[in-house]
Amino acid sequence: MTAPATAPPASAAPPPPRDAAPSLERRRAIRGPYLLLLPAIGILLVGMGYPTVWQVVTSLQEFGLQQQFGRPAPFIGFENYAALATNAQFWGVVLKSIAFCLITAVVTLVVGIALALLMNAVARAPRLILQIALLLAWSMPVVAAMTVWIWLFDRRRGAVNYLLDAVPGIDMNRFNWLESPSTFFAVASIIVIWMSVPFVSFSTFAGLTQISGEVMEAAALDGASSWQRVRGIILPMIRPVIAIVFLLQIIWDLRVFTQITMLQDAGSKSGEFDLLGTFIYKLGTKSQDFGMASAVSILVLGITIALSWFYIRGLVKDDET
Repeated sequence: MTAPATAPPASAAPPPPRDAAPSLERRRAIRGPYLLLLPAIGILLVGMGYPTVWQVVTSLQEFGLQQQFGRPAPFIGFENYAALATNAQFWGVVLKSIAFCLITAVVTLVVGIALALLMNAVARAPRLILQIALLLAWSMPVVAAMTVWIWLFDRRRGAVNYLLDAVPGIDMNRFNWLESPSTFFAVASIIVIWMSVPFVSFSTFAGLTQISGEVMEAAALDGASSWQRVRGIILPMIRPVIAIVFLLQIIWDLRVFTQITMLQDAGSKSGEFDLLGTFIYKLGTKSQDFGMASAVSILVLGITIALSWFYIRGLVKDDET
């Protein structure tokens, strides 16, 4: 005969749920990533925060040549920004700079993705040759590369004019590429794209290596063509890489300076050939109007943030989901 089961005492409280409060280990795990980010944030605040604050303060002052010799800079509020708002030359430079950076960024992205797909499709030996060529182009110092490019487009001894002039029906004898703003910025675009394509190609190729070969084989067995696989599988899977690379290209091409300056030294230094980088440089170093130059720099920062907003909004939505 078995003894009856004893019921638990009525006064015994039910055990607390496991997730009633986060454990100490869980709290540490939550705080860990933020603590690891603190050194990087501190370096950014010191390295970039102070120059940005100095630019903002200077843009609100009348800071010219006299202030370079110790005279106090008078505070003038937003007068520099008001003067820029009515400056037709400034808005012309802004429009040219935005058009230049968008065109060069789009062409760079297309060419870079095409070369990355080519590297992913060819055998090891041609891929290695292509990668070495891209690395050499990317690692070449800007001044050295610009010296070669200026020689290529030289009106008297340039190889480009010589080769084009050899084509029947085309007269390029002593054609000056740097005389007209349209051809000037066409040459500048070619140079900037040539210098930027390696970064896009290597970044995209790194993303392509993460795509599973089984997925591509399954798509091929299902009858998908090469273009269908690129459009329906490859591009959507590497979209985050393409987005960040495109954003960086827009920022870099908006701030392009060295290439434009050296082309102006070889051609014309007129304001018609200015982009935002050279426009700020002329305001600060030649006109000695550092207050106005700082105001333009802050506006360039605002334009960069506005152009980057679509990508930043996409990142926020991805984090929320």
